[in-house]
Amino acid sequence: MQKIRVLIIDDSALIRRMLTDILSSDSDIEVVGTAMDPTIARRKIKDLNPDVITLDIEMPKMDGISFLRKLMRLRPMPVIMISSLTEKSADVTLEALSLGAIDVVSKPKLDIANEFSKYAEEIIEKVKNASTAKVKPRLAKDTVAKKKETLSQTEDVLTDVDSKFSATVVLQRSAHIRTHKTTDKIIAIGASTGGTEAIKDVMVDLPPDTPAVLITQHIPPVFSASFAARVNSLSAMTVVEATDGQLILPGHAYVAPGDKHLLLSRDGASYRCKLHDGLPVNRHKPSVDVLFRSVAENAGKNSVGVILTGMGADGARGLKEMLEAGAKTIAQDEKTSVVWGMPGEAVKLGAANQVLGLQHISAEILNFCRESND
Repeated sequence: MQKIRVLIIDDSALIRRMLTDILSSDSDIEVVGTAMDPTIARRKIKDLNPDVITLDIEMPKMDGISFLRKLMRLRPMPVIMISSLTEKSADVTLEALSLGAIDVVSKPKLDIANEFSKYAEEIIEKVKNASTAKVKPRLAKDTVAKKKETLSQTEDVLTDVDSKFSATVVLQRSAHIRTHKTTDKIIAIGASTGGTEAIKDVMVDLPPDTPAVLITQHIPPVFSASFAARVNSLSAMTVVEATDGQLILPGHAYVAPGDKHLLLSRDGASYRCKLHDGLPVNRHKPSVDVLFRSVAENAGKNSVGVILTGMGADGARGLKEMLEAGAKTIAQDEKTSVVWGMPGEAVKLGAANQVLGLQHISAEILNFCRESND
């Protein structure tokens, strides 16, 4: 089998060396070269023809975003961004994902030599997934926020764990579905690789009176608030990072913080957000399986579950539990997914009522909400 050829672009000699060591430890990957700045990288991309590149956000001569924008216009290819865990880097990284980058690897602020190596398995996995991902260069025209009035008229975080726990470590499965006190609808969306853009594409087509949306996206902790703010600037709904005990209201969307599980909980006839600082599930925190299980048990047939693009299988079992509880369930199709891992696993399990292209998912969510109210 041909090895995955990787070019590492980073101004830090330490990061270049560590990434080279980590990736070279896998027999399926070959690091064909490194570059300390975009000028050298341009030449090496031509000469070495890599399958995947890793790209630092902050570099001399030309920043990572400017380089990525040119690369995606002239020679689209799988790119994994290397970003520090800061608020400023979060905004820039989300812009990179909007331009077509496949995924992000977070580098720790302190003790890089020891901390970075803990994430070797996930870095390798991300490179392998990137090598098979569909590269979708995008025009970043949404970097300038659209007016919410106009919208309303047109209507993975690296986690150091050894085991893959199921949702049971956070929430025991119950046979009792608690839906008799209210008919308020709940929309639950889960995604991973490629999900920041897929979620945005779904959200911009939902009107301001849409039932409440709960969102779990695999994302580093400091990025989730920036992600919520970005989607909020583009959506007719009000989009916020969820807080523990927060009342869930129609017309609002709640994004799981990058280091907490988001659950739906009951408070009499109302719903509230519950944040849980438990073990990672399927190596993720937040986990889509945890969100979907909580929605299955507290909203049942009054809910719709949507699983979007992402590597792995997180969310597939939870979507099946939602289906068994009477919920409407949707999986993104392979053609429009950057990585058809999570939705593909859900389809294999028979967890999806429908398998739809990304462009049709918002309309189907709205159809469900209208039909349920008839």
